[in-house]
Amino acid sequence: MEIVHVYSKLRAEFGRQCLFSDRPAELLVDVPPDPSLAQHFIQKKPRDQALQACLDMSEHQVNTKRFESESRGINHVEGGWPKDINPHEMEQTIRFRKKVEKDELYVTSVVQLGQGMEHCIRQNNAVDIYQEYLEEEEEEEEENQVAPSIASTQNVYPNELKRTVTGLSWHPDGGRKLAAAYSCLEFQKSSRDLSVDSYIWDVENPNRPEMTLRPPSPLVCLDYNPKDPHTLLGGAYNGQIVYWDTRRGSTPVEVSSVETSHRDPTYKILWVQSKTGTDAFSASTDGQVLWWDVRKLSEPTDRLVLDPSREGNLDQALGAVSLEFESTMPTKFMVGTEQGVVISCNRKAKTPAEKIVCTYDSHHGPVYALQRNPFFPKNFLTVGDWTARIWSEDIRESSIMWTRYQMSYLSDACWSPVRPSVFFSVKMDGTLDVWDILFKQNDPTLSLKVCDEPLYSLRLQDNGRLVACGSQGGGATLLEVCAGLSTLQKNEKSLLASMFERETKREKILEARQREIRLKERSRSEQSRSEDGGREDGEDSPDQLIARAEKDFFSVVEAEKRKRRDREEQSNGVRTKP
Repeated sequence: MEIVHVYSKLRAEFGRQCLFSDRPAELLVDVPPDPSLAQHFIQKKPRDQALQACLDMSEHQVNTKRFESESRGINHVEGGWPKDINPHEMEQTIRFRKKVEKDELYVTSVVQLGQGMEHCIRQNNAVDIYQEYLEEEEEEEEENQVAPSIASTQNVYPNELKRTVTGLSWHPDGGRKLAAAYSCLEFQKSSRDLSVDSYIWDVENPNRPEMTLRPPSPLVCLDYNPKDPHTLLGGAYNGQIVYWDTRRGSTPVEVSSVETSHRDPTYKILWVQSKTGTDAFSASTDGQVLWWDVRKLSEPTDRLVLDPSREGNLDQALGAVSLEFESTMPTKFMVGTEQGVVISCNRKAKTPAEKIVCTYDSHHGPVYALQRNPFFPKNFLTVGDWTARIWSEDIRESSIMWTRYQMSYLSDACWSPVRPSVFFSVKMDGTLDVWDILFKQNDPTLSLKVCDEPLYSLRLQDNGRLVACGSQGGGATLLEVCAGLSTLQKNEKSLLASMFERETKREKILEARQREIRLKERSRSEQSRSEDGGREDGEDSPDQLIARAEKDFFSVVEAEKRKRRDREEQSNGVRTKP
């Protein structure tokens, strides 16, 4: 053994108290006063100060630690069986039940457990813990008071990688989850090392995503299946269609082949109402609309070329940016294009030329958003350039209502699923606007600065209370609007129906007036042509017309020279007089 420490002090002396003793005062430093330093001092004037006989308190803010929660689940199986018994085999379970029922303690244990269970059941039947006693009075107070339109930020779902949130989709079962597609849409700005992952967020947990989606290429759009909340469909930047089942993990279940997919990024994808719940269709700037069956994504089931001339020429096709499909009208769908034209289509037409029904010249730039009003499907909303416009299917020349031109470019918009007169829009300056056209049309009812980055995507929850916005920097912001903007008002449907009908009639009258003016001008031009043709029976040849024009030109020039010569002679004659 080696000696490590040697203690020379006695153990009894450890921890003894210090002993102090008195001694006389001792002068250490003597600093005599210097009168010359008094000139550098400024005499302070006396002042009054109030004092209170209480403790001084200060108001301050504290940054607390964020509470992190995780969503976990368990696979529940039928339990309570011994290890040697398989609960899936009927004979073994019946045999074990009979054995247990014959036991003497079985009856007594059931009686003891039954008494407690019966007491709880009677208690629940006697008292309704969810009953609201003052519900009617609160509603009356809310009706009498006009609450201001407000919105508050609930959560921000950050992303360390600077990628644009190009698409959002709410979970169809209560909206507890939010799927976000991340991609870089700036041409040649994305690097090879940039992540291609997209995420599914839990609304209550902004710390980390609940699930990561790993597509072969960055996702531009994403949509939950309304019939099956476990399945999603996404459109990739390279044009492929990707299908997920969240029960099978982050890897896609099916991916369409590159040869049969879009040639440009898939900007929009939507599920189509069908018996199987597996049909969808997508649109891209390559000028095609493709229909898919997710059970077999090797090739599309149908194809439509967006050629306005109805010739099916892909070189003349308009690039699609947005799609619209209403389940109440299963045969109709609409496409918003890069050229600002909205194309109305009929899927059940016999020939490809008949599938394009009509077009609407809506905006000066790409139509980034297109959606029918959920309460009035004949009226639809479009967003492009600096305005948002409301259209009627019966009017093709112009929209029936529109907002004034905004200072920033509009990038997305959607109707409220609860209130038919309210729609939301986002702009490139990071502002969220809420419009209530029954309240006022010139300005938004609520304008909220969400972030300092441009907002690219917008999606509302089915209850109309939560709004999700995606920014260019990759942040997804969740906001909650007030009850006034998410609760159906009295007579709102009837008032909006009369407003749409009135504006539609007005536009029809103006359109008929313009048509009448054009017909009159056309008839006048044809009449003048016929009169000119009657006067000149024989038409001159081109050489004769040129010679006549030259002769007229030189005659005018000679006449002008003669006038100038006469003026000069007159002026000279006046000057030579004595």
